[in-house]
Amino acid sequence: MFKHDKKLLHQVKVDGPNPQYATLIQEQLGGITGELTAAMTYMSQAFRVHDQAIKDLMMDIAAEELSHMEMVATMVNMLNGHDPDYTKVDVGGIQQHTVGGLNPLLCNASGVPWTAAYVDVTGDLVADLLTDIAAEQRAKSTYEYLYRQINDKGVRETIDFLLNREEAHNALFREALEKVRDTGSNKNFGVDADARKYFDLSTPGRFFQNPNQSPQMRLDN
Repeated sequence: MFKHDKKLLHQVKVDGPNPQYATLIQEQLGGITGELTAAMTYMSQAFRVHDQAIKDLMMDIAAEELSHMEMVATMVNMLNGHDPDYTKVDVGGIQQHTVGGLNPLLCNASGVPWTAAYVDVTGDLVADLLTDIAAEQRAKSTYEYLYRQINDKGVRETIDFLLNREEAHNALFREALEKVRDTGSNKNFGVDADARKYFDLSTPGRFFQNPNQSPQMRLDN
């Protein structure tokens, strides 16, 4: 069961309309690193998780990602202003100004529609948690790029909040991974000699030690 609380998770402010930046921030609404992708990924992964604590964690974060999606959509609305005008969008999708009536659409910054192909589910909890950690890191990277491209104080404050929440999710997924590190796809692999070989194919020079061995041990074949 889900419940919609009419109060935003965090207040969204913008200094003024900026349709071009509204197009850029669409990436975090309907893009591959966006909030809808995160919500659907974590929720879909949770459906088969038997560990109740990790299942709850995935569902809780998925629900929060939906609240982030609401925040991003609110920001897009504010930045688009009141009047459709495609001439104010120099680069990227113009659907909001041509067919969407300025509605925040489920598409990325180039106007490509969101797709379930963005959702990554394996059924292996270790693999899925590693995916989730990487997804949060990629989302942080996208938000950081977006942060650099705007001087609007309100937008920056909102992005800063979202960045910090992505970091919180990253830490929680890492904690969950520690709990199941030796299960699933990690249980029966990495135990023989083949898991401890480094093929030094970039000679001369070597910068990494043999996998799963101490720095003092050298590759002997």
